[in-house]
Amino acid sequence: MKIVIVRHAEPDYLNDTLTEKGWKEAKLLSKRLCKIENPVFYCSPLGRAKDTASLTLKETGKTAQELDWLHEFKGKVRKGLKVTSCWDRLPREWTKDLRYYSNEQWLETGLMKSLNVKKEYEKVCRGIDELLKQHGYEHKGNVYRVNNSNHDTIVLFCHFAVESVILSHIFSCSPMVLWHNFVALPSSVTTLVTEERENGTAVFRCLQYGDISHLYAGNEPASFAARFCECYDDDTRH
Repeated sequence: MKIVIVRHAEPDYLNDTLTEKGWKEAKLLSKRLCKIENPVFYCSPLGRAKDTASLTLKETGKTAQELDWLHEFKGKVRKGLKVTSCWDRLPREWTKDLRYYSNEQWLETGLMKSLNVKKEYEKVCRGIDELLKQHGYEHKGNVYRVNNSNHDTIVLFCHFAVESVILSHIFSCSPMVLWHNFVALPSSVTTLVTEERENGTAVFRCLQYGDISHLYAGNEPASFAARFCECYDDDTRH
C-alpha cells in the first residue's frame, strides 16, 4: 500500500486558510493528486488543510474523512514562564544532548517532559496505527504485520510538524531530526510504500519526501513558509 502525506499549501495562519499563492499551489497540487488511482482521503480539521484538500476533492468527486489527530502537532513545552511548541527549537537547545537523537530517549529530556509532549505524541502514534490497521497493516515493533496485503493508497492532508511525528513513528526514529533537519514545504508530497520481502511482514520505504514537482510544472515558485534564514545576516525569517 501507499501512504501519501500532503502538507497544506502556503498558509494564512491568522485566518487559518490559504494565501492567494496558496490557492495557486493547491490548484496545481489537485491536478497531480487526481491522477492517483482509487485514493482514500483523510484530512486535518484545520482550515488550511481542508482548503488545500478541497480542490482535489472537487476534482475527484470524493470526500475526505476528518481525523483530529492530523491536526498540527499540539505538543507544548515550558521554558521558564514561556509556553511554546516543542518542535521549533534553536540548535543550542537540543543538539548537544544525544537523547534527542534517540527514538526511545527524546521524550525523557527535561524540556519534553515539562508539559504534554508525550501525551500528544502517543495520540498521533495511536491514530496512524489504527488507520493503517484498518487498511491491513498492523504495527508490531519496528515492522508491520500484513493482515491484508493490498495496493490501497491513503492520502493525508495535514501539517509539517504532525507529518514529522507520523514519519518518526513509522520509521522508529526521533522526530527532532525530522523537525529540524528536514522541511516539507507548502503543498509538498511525501510518499511511502510497503515492501513485503518476507511473507507476512512489511516495512515502509520513502519514495519521495517533500516533493513539489507539481509547482515546477506550473512555473510556481516554492513558498518560503516553514524555512528560516539561510544566512544569519539575511533579512529573512529568524
